[in-house]
Amino acid sequence: MKRPVVVPRQESLMYPIVKNPFVHNLQLSTLDIVRIVFMSITIAPVRLVSLALLFGLAWLLAAISLAYRTPEEKKKPLEGWRNSLRPLVVFVSRCVFFVGGFHWLTVKGEQHTAKEAPIIALAPHSSFLDALVIVYLNLSTVVAKQETSRAPVLGTLIEYTQPVLVKREDPNSRTNTIKEIHKRAHSGGKWPQIIIFPEGTCTNRSCLINFKSGAFYPGTPVQPVLIRYPNQLDTVTWTWEGPGAFALLWYTLCQFRTNVEIEFLPVYTPSEEEKKNAALFASNVRAKMAEALGVPVTDHSYDDCRLMQKAAKLKLPKSAGIVEFMKLNKKLGLKFDDANDLLDKYYAIAKDSGGDITYDEFAKYLHLPKSDALEEVFNLYDRNGSGTIDFREYVIGLSLVSSPENTEDTIKFAFQLFDEGNKGYITKEELGTILHKAFNMDGLDSDALFEEVDLNQDGRICFDEFSQHAMKKPEYAKLFKTYQDTKMNGHEKQE
Repeated sequence: MKRPVVVPRQESLMYPIVKNPFVHNLQLSTLDIVRIVFMSITIAPVRLVSLALLFGLAWLLAAISLAYRTPEEKKKPLEGWRNSLRPLVVFVSRCVFFVGGFHWLTVKGEQHTAKEAPIIALAPHSSFLDALVIVYLNLSTVVAKQETSRAPVLGTLIEYTQPVLVKREDPNSRTNTIKEIHKRAHSGGKWPQIIIFPEGTCTNRSCLINFKSGAFYPGTPVQPVLIRYPNQLDTVTWTWEGPGAFALLWYTLCQFRTNVEIEFLPVYTPSEEEKKNAALFASNVRAKMAEALGVPVTDHSYDDCRLMQKAAKLKLPKSAGIVEFMKLNKKLGLKFDDANDLLDKYYAIAKDSGGDITYDEFAKYLHLPKSDALEEVFNLYDRNGSGTIDFREYVIGLSLVSSPENTEDTIKFAFQLFDEGNKGYITKEELGTILHKAFNMDGLDSDALFEEVDLNQDGRICFDEFSQHAMKKPEYAKLFKTYQDTKMNGHEKQE
């Protein structure tokens, strides 16, 4: 195969600076392993037992505070004796982290009140241990997944924050969540501050991914709060690919201490334009936070994680599903269900290589021999000139290369090209003749393609069958167009 031709690219669809923010490679040195072994038989077990006892005490105090609430009380902030137990619940919760080795908490900046900033935006979100920041913020209201409120023990502590619960797969839940956030944010400080992780999922802190708009729909001032873990060994980061939760917890218990830094940035008051455009508000707050952190922003999102999990089920590398989905959504209008279906189609081509699509696999999938025309199309998909097509390139290629060419006019032209005499159908011989002339395809391959397109097996390909196959494999459209252009250029030269 010849070296790929460099094709001009849209800057807006170039590869992100951080290709996969959902992976954490924990590298343990010999000294780290020795320390973990030593701590595992000395300090860590004591910490774990102490942590469990204190966690149980925090749960008991929270359960007492929440006991026998009426439906009316559940709709209001905790009051009276129920809320008077808060300092004790918070103190015991802080002790949980202290005995776990979080001895050093650095706080920068100043926290503002619920009246001044009803919403706190926390980022980057990289661990279940970010709960320490929620404890430091006085166990204020959190926005959390509905499943977490049902968890034993932990669910009661989450319930104590009087959370706004989200069911991510339910569109109605999303609407109700936004309404509840809006109501509390505009309560004039009667409700506690609402703590939101706007990224919506955990990353490795190498960037700030797309911010969900939920925290920004109310159009009220937001206080951005940064979380840092300035430790030599990162045993905290819990992402979609890397050590599991229990392994990280144990490694953390085996550290002499774990450092955490919280920085309160100035309150961000939205402009009139930002109040009307929650996405713009979210993007501008994210830019401020990224600047303070010194990290880039990307358009990765929770939907990338969903695609990553789908890729894993298909026995593809998890990273295959990481496409910076929000960017493709904004630039190409790609919906998640469409991306999900395309991943199945991509797997059908790339399954033999277990990863990216090679030129050989591309030709095999289209039942075509290697040719200059096919190579040209392949190179248009291969945006970085690597010699292979990854899932992101495949999605962009279909959207920008094949689909625009896959018009009714192109399909009609191609059908007429094969249909000698305008009979209204194509025979096996006619298909084979043109495919041999255009793409140097041999008889066996063209016969196999004919059988695939001839759905009713009557020995003829009608226009509907031809059109259905062309829509199912839009990659052919660019090849048809290339052949059409070549033929027209040939006529011009003869003239």
